[in-house]
Parts: sequence; structure tokens; C-alpha cells
Amino acid sequence: MIYDPQSYAIEDKPMVPFIDEGEITRILEGALPTRERVLEIISRSLDKKRLSMHEAAILLNATDPELVEEIKRGARRLKEQVYGKRIVLFAPLYVGNFCSNNCTYCGFRSENREQKRITLTRQELVREVEMLQEMGQKRLILVFGEHPEYSAEFIAESVRTVYGVKKGNGEIRRVNINAAPFDIDGFSIVKQAGIGTYQVFQETYHRDAYARYHSAGKKRDYNWRLTSLDRAQEAGIDDVGIGALFGLYDWRFEVLGLIRHVNHLEAVYHVGPHTISFPRLKKASNAAYDSRWELSDEEFTRMVAILRLAVPYTGLILTAREPALIRHEILKFGVSQIDGGTRIEMRAYSGEGGPQDLDAEQFEIGDPRSLSVVMDDLIEHEYIPSFCTACYRTGRTGEHFMEFSVPGHIKRLCTPNALITLAEYLEDYAANGAKEKGYRLIRKTLDGLGNDRSKTLLEDRLARVKSGERDLYF
Repeated sequence: MIYDPQSYAIEDKPMVPFIDEGEITRILEGALPTRERVLEIISRSLDKKRLSMHEAAILLNATDPELVEEIKRGARRLKEQVYGKRIVLFAPLYVGNFCSNNCTYCGFRSENREQKRITLTRQELVREVEMLQEMGQKRLILVFGEHPEYSAEFIAESVRTVYGVKKGNGEIRRVNINAAPFDIDGFSIVKQAGIGTYQVFQETYHRDAYARYHSAGKKRDYNWRLTSLDRAQEAGIDDVGIGALFGLYDWRFEVLGLIRHVNHLEAVYHVGPHTISFPRLKKASNAAYDSRWELSDEEFTRMVAILRLAVPYTGLILTAREPALIRHEILKFGVSQIDGGTRIEMRAYSGEGGPQDLDAEQFEIGDPRSLSVVMDDLIEHEYIPSFCTACYRTGRTGEHFMEFSVPGHIKRLCTPNALITLAEYLEDYAANGAKEKGYRLIRKTLDGLGNDRSKTLLEDRLARVKSGERDLYF
């Protein structure tokens, strides 16, 4: 396939194409996973060195059970080194499901006449946020279909509305966005509303597969979507999230596509994506896709472990598409963020959306547990649930964040801030039994921190939370 560099343009400046299918295929075909080489690559990752595409391909081609177990063991060690036991919690909030695209795998697609189309009014949006606050949520991702109604101005106003909702001790401190790509001016408008991460997923990095799945709407343009986060960076949004929808094409190809995307962002903007998402294809209303590319649970678990080793300092997001059992297993291998209490029907959190209904949602979720149950499960397994937003409040984003995260220093801040937000949740929302278990975990974690000054400062902040103060952080 011949690529036209002129079709990759930012402000009329041609860009060199950074996804080359032939290159990715050659790397996969030439990667031989000997035991010696696999162990050498795992050791390199444990030194917090990001892997090359060729090194990642060797891990992707390793199918021997003993080598797969070595990969998973390495991912577990790396996660503990970089992130410790904390897991960041968030919730998705669907604001509107009108869409002008026709993505064959998606319940929102324009040709799906069964989908119930809704855009939340401002009053409805406020009500949904109030209900999320009553659960204890502090971090949201607003989700929009791609439609002229959901302009940059509309999204920016939605963000400002969410930030303005306060109920009791509840507040949303971080609003991320999952929405259609904009031009630079559009991204600038959204940035001014104070968003956190802007997510745009390529879905599949394979051009021919992309063309088959996207038959109508602006999303048909592979290049426009691929360069979307370049435009976001040009607009000053230095906190971005990438992802692929696994099950549309060969999962190994998609992993290398994601790594190539990371390489591009780091090379051009000196900052990689803040997060990588890897949703797995699920049932959707009147959806159609090529089932031969579906991942088994074993392949999915292995893929997450390889991603963790490939990009040691990048956040990995595991969503409620997956059932609780799979989520619990994959948490061990490098996931740093999950959603909890997830509902994806329109008006769902206020109780007006009803039970799961494929004709009223984008896809089927596998983990419908409430936030309180998810929190209890995390605490039971000695993970530290976190609602922390400190990095964004103190300007630790973009290159500044990389200065902390790449050497693995971010853990020194993340663990204390996670404990503070956990204490907030326990004081304001947890039932008595859960509160007692949560404070036992906090005490155990504190006991493992030694006796330095930072521990004394943390204990002071925790005492202040107990006395009624909120929103404390390092």
C-alpha cells in the first residue's frame, strides 16, 4: 500500500506516516521468542526501559506456557515497582448517543434504527452527576457520539456543568472526555473548560480492516482519526489516551500499532499517552464483525501483561466490558485504572435508564457491580482504591508528569494520595464493615512506609480527613 504524506497534515504541514502495516507485519514475522531472549527482554523492562517494537513482538510471539508465565511474573513485579497496590477508580457518563458514523460493531451506529437516541438536558446531566457523587465518585469520563450536536462548545459546556455540581461532600474533581476528534480550534475550546485526559481510540490500526468496519461518517477517514491526538497536542492538551478495540483484527498487530503510536507521540511532542485502553469487542445492538479475530481469555490476559512490560510508565485502563473474574485476574498484570459502578444506558445513574438493554447502550458490559462492591473487593485483596486527582491539580501533566513517571518516582506520590482519597470515601460513603476493613488496610500500608517525614505528613492529612477536611493531597 502506498501512503500519501500529504493526507497527514496538521495546520497544512505534511506529516510522515507513522503506521506502516508492512513494517509491523515484518517485525511480527521476524520475531523469534527464544527463552534467553524473552528473559533478557523482561529484565530490560524491569529496569523501567520502554521496549522496542521488535522486543515487544518477541513477547507477543511467545506461546510456550513457561515463557508466558515468565511474562506474567515480570508484569506483576513491574506493576508493584511502578504503581504499588493502588488502583484508580472512575465512572463513565454517557451524555449523548446520537452518531453520524456507521461503525458495524457499535450499537450507536447511524444505521441502527433500534437504538433509542437521547441527549441529556442540562438538568438531566446535573441529576446524573449528583447520583454519581452520592456513590462516592470523584472522577468521570464523559462519553459522546460523533454528531454535529456534540460540538466542541457543547462538550466544553457539559464539562463546566459537571464541575459545578456539588452535593454534600461530593464533587467531581476530574472530567475526562471520550468523544470525536476535532480540529485544533475545537480542541482548544475543550481544553479551556479544564478537561483532564482526552481519549480517542483508533479502534484498529490495520487500514483495510478499518475501512471494512467504518462505512459512513467522518470516522471513515483513517488519517483524520490517527492524527487526532496530534491536533490535541497542538491545541495544548498534553494529557491524551489512546486505545484499540481488540477483536477487530490480529491482536498482536494492534499491540504493535499502539506501541508505534506511543513512539510517535514521544518523538514529536516529548510526551507519550497518559493512558492506553484495550477494550475487547462485546455484543452490541445489531452489530456485525469478523469473529475470527476474537481473543480468548488467555490471549487477553497475556496481552495485558505484555503491554505493561512494553510501556512501564503508561497507565493501563481495564473497563467493565470484562466480567469481574477476568478483571480480578488482569489487575495483577499491570492495570492501573478501572471503572466501578458502571452503567452505560442513558439516564442510568438516576434510575431512569432501566436494566441493561442492548438497544439502549453502546455495548454489553460484563461487570455491573456497584461502586461499593467493587471497593470492598479491592480492599479485600489489599489493593488501595484511589480517587486521586493531585497530578492534574498541581500541573504534573505532559512532560512534567513524564519526569516523575518514567523513572518510576510517581509511586512516592500516588500511594499517599490514594490513601487520603480512600479515607475520604470511608468517612463519607462506606458502611461500617467496609469502613473498618478500609482503615485496617490504611494502617497496614502506613506501617510499611517506614518512619520518614513523608509518613508523618501523611498521618497528619489522614487525621485532618477524619476531622472533616477534604481535598488534601501532596
